[in-house]
Amino acid sequence: MPEPFMLALSISIGFALGVISGLVPGIHTNNFALILLALSPAIAHLGFTNTNIAVIILANSIAHTFLNIIPAVYLGAPDADTALAVLPGHDMLLDGMGAAAVRLSAIGSAGSIIASLLLAVPLMLFFGRYYDVIRENMGGILMAIVILMILTESGRYIEGQGSLVHLKYKFYATIIILMSGVLGLLAFRNAHLMQPIFQLGSPDASFSPSILLPLLTGLFGAPVLLISILTKSSMPAQRRSSINLRSKWVLRGIAVGSIAGSIVAWLPGVSSSVATVLARLAIRGRLENHRTRAMEFIVSVSGANTSNAVFCLIALFIIGYPRSGATIAVRDLVGRTPDAHTVLLFLTVIALVSIASYITTISLGDFAPSVLEHVNYRKLCTAILIGLVLMVSACGGTFGLAVFLTAVPVGLLPYYMGIRKSHAMGVILLPVMMYYFGMR
Repeated sequence: MPEPFMLALSISIGFALGVISGLVPGIHTNNFALILLALSPAIAHLGFTNTNIAVIILANSIAHTFLNIIPAVYLGAPDADTALAVLPGHDMLLDGMGAAAVRLSAIGSAGSIIASLLLAVPLMLFFGRYYDVIRENMGGILMAIVILMILTESGRYIEGQGSLVHLKYKFYATIIILMSGVLGLLAFRNAHLMQPIFQLGSPDASFSPSILLPLLTGLFGAPVLLISILTKSSMPAQRRSSINLRSKWVLRGIAVGSIAGSIVAWLPGVSSSVATVLARLAIRGRLENHRTRAMEFIVSVSGANTSNAVFCLIALFIIGYPRSGATIAVRDLVGRTPDAHTVLLFLTVIALVSIASYITTISLGDFAPSVLEHVNYRKLCTAILIGLVLMVSACGGTFGLAVFLTAVPVGLLPYYMGIRKSHAMGVILLPVMMYYFGMR
């Protein structure tokens, strides 16, 4: 077990990084995870063990799922995982209830931690026993998920549109999935052209995490920043208001989100953004009609994100395959089969970070409006975008930068098409699906 002081320091560092990645648009927890993995030899000289570094990454990933709702609500800058929460969140913001939207999200994330612990044992037993069967049919499962993503895309509602307009948005979704998928295929097949200044992950990995950095940053990080730079909006006056949502709606939102997030965590190439699509299906038809249903949806989206982060870790230990950049890093640091003490340590870290993140999210959600009045958000986004370009160049060289610049316009298209950004996850879904169909 790690020495107590270094363990506490690791948890604190990971939590702080999670606050940063959650609050700053364009910076994802996977970025920190891969960078920490690359710098692990240097960090080890400071007294941190591999387990300590894995704790930092884990704390970062959990805290991020709590805090990322704040820029999604207040700044209109969601990442792929919180994109679906923006519409109901902004409706509440425009009514002066931004802080209430953030509180609902915090409740959803915190509740999903408890739900995840309750779901952990049965899902571990189920997937531990039947994963080989699931793996044999993984190509068909992934194809079904892609079809479901397309069929559930109805686009943004504009009064006066015809009854068949949803077909246009489904066509757009198909285009984005195919465009991002082809980009992913080309990038992964030519990953050997990457010439990073420092190596992210193992050089001989067949699914090198280094290529994910320019791909995901270009598809999801940079477009958020560019949209924020090119547009300017004002925030209405906010007021403190209680959450007028019955307990049964809160509990159902937590249950829906947790179940969706926990299931997709076992599938390759399927992110928590896809889990939010599944959560939306469970609440669909009620969301647009009543404020309480919109509030329930915010709870479910946040629950799906946090539950997915927890089960990505559990899936790593049960089936031996990482399902996120964070778990790729954890696997390389502590291996696929850690001892029982390490697993218990990680679960304890999740619980402690969740408590701290819940309190911090609510506090910052109440405090954010007064701070944003004095911040030049456009300059902040510009500085972050420049930093991302430099980071991609350092980690991927000329080829990595080319992949990033190619991914950016693809990542921008969903904004202008009026469809979900999660369709750009075709960048991983399509290559993985082709792998399972034997088309390598």
